[in-house]
Amino acid sequence: MIASFLSASRLAADVLQLRSTIRIGITGLARSGKTALLTSVAANLLALSAGRPALPAVSEQLRGRKLQVSVAPAAASAIPRFEVASHIAALAADPPRWPARTTAISLLALDLDVPREGLLAPLGAQRRRLEFLDYPGEWLLDLPLLGVDFADWSEATLRRLEAVECTEIARPFLAFVRGLPAGVKADEALTVTGHRLYTDLLKRLRDEAGWAFLQPGRFLMPPPGAPPPWTEFFPLPGRSPLANLMQSRFNAYVEAVRRDLMSPMFGDLDGLVVLTDLLSALNQGQSAFADAQAALAAAADALRWDQSWTEWLAAFARLELPPRSIGRVAFVATKADHIAARQRTNLAALMRRVTRIPDAGTTSAVFAVAAVRCTEDVVETLAGRPVSAVRGRIIGEARPARFYPGEVPDHPPDEAFWQHRFLALPDFEPMRLPEAGRGGIPQLGLDSLIAFLLMDLL
Repeated sequence: MIASFLSASRLAADVLQLRSTIRIGITGLARSGKTALLTSVAANLLALSAGRPALPAVSEQLRGRKLQVSVAPAAASAIPRFEVASHIAALAADPPRWPARTTAISLLALDLDVPREGLLAPLGAQRRRLEFLDYPGEWLLDLPLLGVDFADWSEATLRRLEAVECTEIARPFLAFVRGLPAGVKADEALTVTGHRLYTDLLKRLRDEAGWAFLQPGRFLMPPPGAPPPWTEFFPLPGRSPLANLMQSRFNAYVEAVRRDLMSPMFGDLDGLVVLTDLLSALNQGQSAFADAQAALAAAADALRWDQSWTEWLAAFARLELPPRSIGRVAFVATKADHIAARQRTNLAALMRRVTRIPDAGTTSAVFAVAAVRCTEDVVETLAGRPVSAVRGRIIGEARPARFYPGEVPDHPPDEAFWQHRFLALPDFEPMRLPEAGRGGIPQLGLDSLIAFLLMDLL
């Protein structure tokens, strides 16, 4: 009853335009291309507003109506602005440069005037603010911790570390944990040492081994301000006073994650985009792909939450609204232009199988996207037969060249895939921008992603 009433109230507010802001979270695994995607979203929506032929799937939804888009003026918000102009300038340089990746939360805000249709057309355009929140992917991977016990998390984490190929990276921390005596006391010096070794391990697994499924995520991307003392913990199995202390701090951390979920920053999202570079994971090898697969599966499971009656009633007792249900969730495989056209269907199918998103979902979907296109599709001859390939300029090279990057499996690969290198990924530079970015940014599949996210508005 409470859930139905609140949902109906929010729907009525949207219809009456009392809710004038649409907020979409953009998150993803490490080095998945969030900055490039946000830059392309802004540039192409502005180009569409200026009458350029950008984002055909969005134009199709508009059915001849003219969308007006402008960068919103800075509001009184503590969230830093996403610097659209400087990122477009980097892509428009000669030679083009990839924009510097963002390392903190930022907000891209656009004002949209959307003409009405039918009988409502005489009322004029409706003004909406469209906000894209650059949300750290490291924080997204904390959501699975909400349903995990500390002892189980510790055991599972240590098993993963002991099974990895990069045992040299994990050895200092594992030696420290395994060297602690049974019944070890709750000593602060041991806590500080263990936390430092574990945090250093997470950073090396991210930077040297290409791992993404690393928890707790806020150890890698801390929120602003001084860290609370309960953030100093590490996985420690067994029963001991030190393990009890680690468990209490872990519980406090999970409660902070739960509060973030209920906060306006994350709890008020209308849509969410989860990016991942599955192609690089395939290229890096079996261990890196298994890690990316585990991270995506855990994120997808965590985002399938449905508010329980306990959570609804607890929020009601605090005279608060529980977090809005995220209306649309998109899982996006990036760098789709790095592979031949015939392989992109496989890339989307691989993402669908990893995340277990249904084929006909209306609130969740998968996409294969190149937010900033680097290549064009060509036909190459291989062993006397025509094959689809790509043509692009490798960073630092003087001339473009043709490449046949290889094959992408449409399901998580078996052992035979890893025994032979079926995939190669050159580092391409971005395509030259038309009109220094004023004509939009060449993209692949981004228009379908935006049309999905804004379907209810357009």
